[in-house]
Amino acid sequence: MPVIKGPQVFPRTEFLRRLNAVKSEMDRLEIETLIVGNSSDITYLTGYTAKSSYVPQAVVISMKEEEPTFILRRQDAPAAVHQTFLDRKNIIGYSEALIGNPLKDGFDAIIDFVHEARAVERGIGVQLGYLSSRSAEKFKSRFKTARIVDCTHSVAWIRMIKSDLELEMMRDAAAIADAGVLKASEVIRPGVREAEVMAEIAAQLIRGAGGKEGTDLAPMTLCSSPRTGTSHIQWSEDVIREGSQINLEIAGVRHGYVSAIMRTFSVGAPCDRLRRLHDAEVSGLEAALNAVRPGATCSDVATAFYRTIERAGFQKDSRCGYAMGIDWGEPTASLKDGDMTELKPNMTFHLMLGNWIEEDFGYVISETFRVTQSGYEVLTKSPRKLYEL
Repeated sequence: MPVIKGPQVFPRTEFLRRLNAVKSEMDRLEIETLIVGNSSDITYLTGYTAKSSYVPQAVVISMKEEEPTFILRRQDAPAAVHQTFLDRKNIIGYSEALIGNPLKDGFDAIIDFVHEARAVERGIGVQLGYLSSRSAEKFKSRFKTARIVDCTHSVAWIRMIKSDLELEMMRDAAAIADAGVLKASEVIRPGVREAEVMAEIAAQLIRGAGGKEGTDLAPMTLCSSPRTGTSHIQWSEDVIREGSQINLEIAGVRHGYVSAIMRTFSVGAPCDRLRRLHDAEVSGLEAALNAVRPGATCSDVATAFYRTIERAGFQKDSRCGYAMGIDWGEPTASLKDGDMTELKPNMTFHLMLGNWIEEDFGYVISETFRVTQSGYEVLTKSPRKLYEL
């Protein structure tokens, strides 16, 4: 019986465009085969978003074939059938005998496939940076006669330039993130448990906005007084109190594409120090955005922010943001001093201006934006205010 696929998020032509870009890079590197194991890169190349990357899986791209081959755990193969554009013959499920096996694992199935295809003569690309030392050594020993090229971030650099269809996903995700901020402003009240606040926000992020549902939940953080000097902890078992400050970081997700936002809330009147920091950060945010244009660098954007808040008497030790797209951050460019990555149209970033000054005092604000032909487009639209509730 033929497999009936559901409606695909992106057309086949979009994935072939992405694959052709990767193959151009393969040609430059003089490799015949590329083994892609990073889950975000797999999403980019196939549309697959199921959460199965805790066991070995990979997309194998051959210069000889139009479509890649996706090799993954047999019980996850049906998800690939339904979610990806791939022909069924190009989805291979390996045996459950390779799960929990101390001697062999799914990487052996992937290596066996490449050997059987005799696709290593010209060189092979492997994402060594995502492998454990043991797995990396397995690839090197089992391809001992082949020239292996480390392609850890080769696909990620290509992903940085978004297509119109990708940007549509990120705008939808941004609208969902904004809806989450609005929901937060409605439910953060004295006497409400932090868990209840986050449950309401999570429900909104799943329900979505503008007729577009959230298709996943990205990590969420809620750091309340006296924990506002922290950056990556989740909500506590505490209750919101009069005088509490709440730092919130959430994101909307559409088919793997993420747009994030951070906002700060004060239950009651904020202290003078928080007001001054907010004013300085908003001025810095605007200065950073005004530095965005094709040909500028990530460092230019960060410097504009740092110098602005320094004039107001504040400093920020951490970076100002990072490239954003599939599964939150992209492991390529950072908005920080010294990162000379050149901005190009349709790159997207999370301008992340969280500032954790002391162990019990910090503030957050951020926007997701894209680089345009002449400047920038902010995708998230929530007011840049210190929310007083």
